[in-house]
Formats: sequence, structure tokens, C-alpha cells
Amino acid sequence: MHNVLVTGGSRGIGLAISRRLAAGGYNVIAVARREGCALRQAIGEIKNGGLHFRAFDLNLIDAIPSFVKGLRDEFGAIYGLVNNAGIGTEGLLATMHNTEIEALLRLNVLSPVILTKYVVRQMMADGCGRIINISSIVATTGYNGLSVYGATKAAATGFTRSLAREVGKLGITVNAIAPGFIDTELTQSLPEEARQRIAGRSALRRLPQTDDVARMVEYLLGDGGRNITGSVLTVDAGNTA
Repeated sequence: MHNVLVTGGSRGIGLAISRRLAAGGYNVIAVARREGCALRQAIGEIKNGGLHFRAFDLNLIDAIPSFVKGLRDEFGAIYGLVNNAGIGTEGLLATMHNTEIEALLRLNVLSPVILTKYVVRQMMADGCGRIINISSIVATTGYNGLSVYGATKAAATGFTRSLAREVGKLGITVNAIAPGFIDTELTQSLPEEARQRIAGRSALRRLPQTDDVARMVEYLLGDGGRNITGSVLTVDAGNTA
């Protein structure tokens, strides 16, 4: 049973990924600062015990090496890494506080890069591995009030492509997924008119679900993804078509 580490695994896209992979036979380690009710329920529902929660604050950069070592000591080799954790703080660049900018860059860029560094070292020694970075269509389309967030997601795609070149010869694939406006708790709280307006921008006239992203992750981790690397795969119901 392959071990897969999913950051930000307690809710939203990360929870959907963790749930689907565990149901599909992977041994999933969901990482977040707090477990949350939804993840706790999902852990109880997985019959084979293949879903685990480990608390960790990814802002603690200096603690990442020992955290990764602890996971390997406990679970064994890590086959898959899904860098999903992140924040989406909105704000016009001219008026954003510097601490907000630093927080975005720290959690969305520095943290996954450092985490990947220590996980990929183990993958290189093992001679196999799959890394998946969750980016966003904002990285390429732009969006008012998301200049810093967009910069962090563009960093994820650049990181993906170059790292794929570095580690491909060792049997490791590195890809990114760029979701569009996903149907989550946030969008479900919007008035129906607003939801329809957002969906109307997409070619398919609907919002993608969190499980659509999870299915793409599952594909990339499986045999179907063995010759896909350095790619950015869009899941947005045709928003950018």
C-alpha cells in the first residue's frame, strides 16, 4: 500500500483528495493544523484504516525536516506528495499589509518547496515517487485583488516544471493541477444568482466539484500518470477555454 502525504487535508479540496485516495487503497496521511469534524468523520468511514491525521503547522519551516523524518519512521517510504495547503487572502497590492504578503508567500511558496525538498530526497533514494502541486487558474488568467495569491500559484507551476526536469531521470513525476472556481462550502453560501453567474462563465455552465480535483490526483498517482510529468492540468469546467 503506497503512502501519500496530503497537506491541507482537513477540509475542501484536501479533504476530498484524502478521502478518495484512502477509499482507493492508498495509505493517506492528511496534514493540517487541526483535524476538524469532517476529517474525523472521514477517518471513521474508511474501513481499511488507510486515512490518518497528523497535526503540523507548515508555517514552522525549520521543523519540516524532523516532521518528514518522523513520518518516514512511522509509516515508511512516502510514494506521493500532494502540496495542497495554502491560503487565498484577497487584497489590492497597494493596500495589502506586508505581513499578509509575507504570510501568503510563506505558506503558498516557501513551505511546499521546503517540504518537497525533504520528501523528494527520500523518493530519489527509493527510485520512485509522485509529486502533485495544487496551483490555480489565477496563475495564468489573473484576477482583480489576487495579485499576490496569483504570484504564489504561478510559482507553483514554475516549480513543477523545473523540478520535473531535475528528478525525472530517477523515476519521479512532478505535476500541477490548476482548479478553477470550485463548488465548496464557500460558493454554496452564495445566493443562487451569484452561483449561476460564476457557472455561466464556464464552457460547461457549471462549477467543478472538489472530487473532480481528487479524481485527477488519483489518476496522476496511478499507472495512468506514469508518463505525465512537468504538466499543469486544468480542472475548471471550461472557465479558461
